[in-house]
Amino acid sequence: MRHGKVYLVGAGPGDPGLITVKGLDCLKQADVIVYDRLIDGSILDAARADAERIYVGKGRGCHAKEQKDINRLLVNKAREGKSVVRLKGGDPFVLGRGGEEAEALAANHIPFEIVSGVSSALAVPAYAGIPVTHRRLASSFTVVTGHEAPGKIKSSISWDKISVGSDTLVFLMGMANLAYIVDQLIQNGRPSSTPVAVISQGTSSRHRTVVSTLEEIVSRTEEESLQSPAVIVVGEVVRLREQLQWFDNRPLFGKCVLVTRAEHQASELSRLLLEYGAVPVEMPVIEISPPSTWEELDQAILNLKSYHWIVFTSVNAVDAFCKRLNALGLDVRELAGVRIGAIGPATARALEERGSYTDYIPEAYTSQGFLAGFSSQDIAESRVLLPRADVAGSELADGIAGLGAEVHQVTAYKTIAMTRAKAISQGKRMLSKGEIDVVTFTSASTVSNLLAILGQEWEVVNRARMACIGPTTAAALAVKGLKADIVASEHTIPGLVKAMEQYFQGRGKENE
Repeated sequence: MRHGKVYLVGAGPGDPGLITVKGLDCLKQADVIVYDRLIDGSILDAARADAERIYVGKGRGCHAKEQKDINRLLVNKAREGKSVVRLKGGDPFVLGRGGEEAEALAANHIPFEIVSGVSSALAVPAYAGIPVTHRRLASSFTVVTGHEAPGKIKSSISWDKISVGSDTLVFLMGMANLAYIVDQLIQNGRPSSTPVAVISQGTSSRHRTVVSTLEEIVSRTEEESLQSPAVIVVGEVVRLREQLQWFDNRPLFGKCVLVTRAEHQASELSRLLLEYGAVPVEMPVIEISPPSTWEELDQAILNLKSYHWIVFTSVNAVDAFCKRLNALGLDVRELAGVRIGAIGPATARALEERGSYTDYIPEAYTSQGFLAGFSSQDIAESRVLLPRADVAGSELADGIAGLGAEVHQVTAYKTIAMTRAKAISQGKRMLSKGEIDVVTFTSASTVSNLLAILGQEWEVVNRARMACIGPTTAAALAVKGLKADIVASEHTIPGLVKAMEQYFQGRGKENE
């Protein structure tokens, strides 16, 4: 019988970006994934769609499977000839029972491999701005389980040795036993004035840190209602947090932000939000689809030489136009001799990526801004092609015509409401529960489609702040009787995120 192989993979402590390259490679190739409670769900998205996913998480007093059953499961799946990833939080060999699982595999002659992960003992303090060693303050650190029962007759921890024998002490899984740990350290010689940090749900968007002394840390964590999992750091290095704090002081830290852009365009906004410390929740309320017929656009493309200008108002327009150009056996060389306008830098970049360059970008990335500068381009009696969405307003076309040009507006793509329940369910649920801090709108269609999806529950959007990419989108909200709390002055995705940062920083100063 051909045996498969088991990979004991450390997924890191919470931040999905902390899984190693090798761990991710194993995950992508696995037939079966056996995963723990604290694994970030987005990591599993990297697995094959047909991979079997088996949850074996353990919480305090609640185990999906006992350890002996997990061991048996790994053996049995490997005996089926499967490639199995045992995905564990942190590092599999640091207080993670990975050693026991490896023993079970070895005893049953199952091939296995250890893929080390970033341990919470190191990463969680680092995210809190606390190095476990420092040349001036700590030359040693010790990692200790905090999971021992306080009533245990004989502790397996040498409290008399570790209390004063190591500069920095890091306790894992010790939240429930914090009072016991503190008592043991003080009884065995650690001064009650020693600084302590308790870091709850470290490296995640719910990361919280409480700093105090051994004498007062229990009461302080109770006041702050800190929850497990938590990492406890004891030692002088804790004092460095005040200077080195970096993760939880980012401008949008912990804010849940609803991203309503089309699925294929959400990544740029989500990436920026993550950099600013926010939690993006993607709920694409629009889909981009082909027009009902290509006839009008095809005819315009085949007669490109008859136009003096082509004006692109979005990346979607560029994508649709260029795809149709290629479908007709043509390429961007057909644009030679035709001047090109783009309403903003993202649209201009989309053109550059395809080998075409813009002749005009306005200073303000709106229809009004475009028209304000376009009047200087001497377009009177010019023919202007305007490939756009089917729901595009008439302001831009009317404005260009008002400058003396002949405007030919054609449908390059349709914007329709998202219909896949799976794509919208999480965002809808979080809105209903009041768990979304900010709803972002990047077009008028995102406004109308979100409200249509919410139906009779549309008023739940009032529980969140509403952020718009520009005044046109804000006006679309106003038509629906809603008010934008945040309107970007630079009408781009980076400008939208910057406007959110400024808004929350301003509110922070108001509350000081």
